[in-house]
Amino acid sequence: MKGTAVAAKKILFLTGDFAEDYETMVPFQALQAVGHTVHAVCPDKRAGDTVKTAIHDFEGDQTYTEKPGHLFKLNASFADAEVGNYDALAIAGGRAPEYLRLHPRVIELIRQFAAAGKPIAAICHAAQLLAAADVIQGKTISAYPACAPEVKLAGGNYADIAVDQAVTDGIFVTAPAWPAHPAWIAQFLQKLGTEIKP
Repeated sequence: MKGTAVAAKKILFLTGDFAEDYETMVPFQALQAVGHTVHAVCPDKRAGDTVKTAIHDFEGDQTYTEKPGHLFKLNASFADAEVGNYDALAIAGGRAPEYLRLHPRVIELIRQFAAAGKPIAAICHAAQLLAAADVIQGKTISAYPACAPEVKLAGGNYADIAVDQAVTDGIFVTAPAWPAHPAWIAQFLQKLGTEIKP
């Protein structure tokens, strides 16, 4: 076999109670499916604990609807998370970022990933965490449209793109919501150096 194989990466995946169901389940499973190690964590919870997810859907209302999702089992402990042990960070959207941004260690971890220049994939409301960590100054960032003011107040350039699209700027790979999973995950894999050949 010719060529050089790209080593599997180790990814820290941040989620929490009432994170969006698809935005938790899909990237967690898809990144593992291509060979990466993914450690799903939530502050104040350990490996084996669960978080409750929420299903956000677009049904013609002025905003998304919300329904109960699944119990998602964490496979790592937040207290053990150290940036030096990971190649990248992924963050689920939904309601979890709203309260996770109040946790000092979460903000510290995001800042450390950014300072180290490691890829950060954030979807939907995860931009609330990027804004709170003050790491997106001058960066083009997508998010759920309701988070646009926070992106702008944090000095980012809000990318008003279609709901099924994603944008990469430097280390950041961002998207507005779960319909963007194919584009968002593909761009994140590109940042990780993952090659998928037919």
